Amino acid sequence: MAEKIAVLYGGISSEREVSLRTGEAVFKGLQSKGYNVVKIDVDGNLVEKLKAEKVDRAFLALHGKYGEDGTIQGLLEILGIPYTGSGVLASSMAMNKIITKKLLQLENLPTPKFKVVNKYQLNKEGLEGLNKAILAEIQPPMVVKAANQGSTIGISFVRKAEELGAALEDSFKYDHEVLIEEFIEGIELTASVMGNNEPRALTLLEIQTSSGVYDYDAKYTVGGSSHFPPNLPAEKQREIQDLAVKTYLTIGCRGLARIDFILDAQGVPYILEVNTMPGMTETSLFPDAAKLSGIAFPDLVEKIIELSKES
Repeated sequence: MAEKIAVLYGGISSEREVSLRTGEAVFKGLQSKGYNVVKIDVDGNLVEKLKAEKVDRAFLALHGKYGEDGTIQGLLEILGIPYTGSGVLASSMAMNKIITKKLLQLENLPTPKFKVVNKYQLNKEGLEGLNKAILAEIQPPMVVKAANQGSTIGISFVRKAEELGAALEDSFKYDHEVLIEEFIEGIELTASVMGNNEPRALTLLEIQTSSGVYDYDAKYTVGGSSHFPPNLPAEKQREIQDLAVKTYLTIGCRGLARIDFILDAQGVPYILEVNTMPGMTETSLFPDAAKLSGIAFPDLVEKIIELSKES
């Protein structure tokens, strides 16, 4: 009897709408390959739904909190249901931008200068005190990020010192820890990586946006951004792909992940973030990188299933 696969999508995070689109695309892709597949919208009744459907394997198409942060992975581990993508620890670490940065630093992998602040410091020192402490170490332009959000939710680009307070307040709405990162002007690049023990980086993509900022609207609005293979020397592209694979292995990713970079004017690449559950929507980067690498979408989702079966 064919293995029954459940596409887990939707969920309750702030990225629900994106997840619904990813899940629908994955579901159709697996259907086209002849898999016995069902869709399950993740909510508080997930365990009952999984048992009722007698699911053998889960394809995770969730984004954000309770989806790519290790929590759903932990639940599936307890239930004994194998799943696609990274495990509990790698998912949790990659979701936390601060932990990711510290690991990159530990492994001497290039990443922009950063500082971390939390709500305890905010309550103790006040917004003005926090601003002073940050500006003593990092000067604008800078990027202010909530520690555990995806799809650029809770992120602000600070061009002037007087904008810092509002940016901090916005990020603290989403998390008790906030990352302040030096802003590096340059070319935005992303490397999609697939594999387990011997991962490989797919075709690099350069990202350009109509607004100049790759934010939520640019990511998920048709026409909001464009991406294409970068016009860079092959040697430089290989350097970035190698860094992506090293980052992937450092975090302990499995199956697939997307590593985001900025390439400065001197040609120095900096690692920005690791996304262990990249979007699979009609505007998403990972499927486009796969397509440029000769992998059609149905074959891509099948490959992700196959990778989840490897030890």
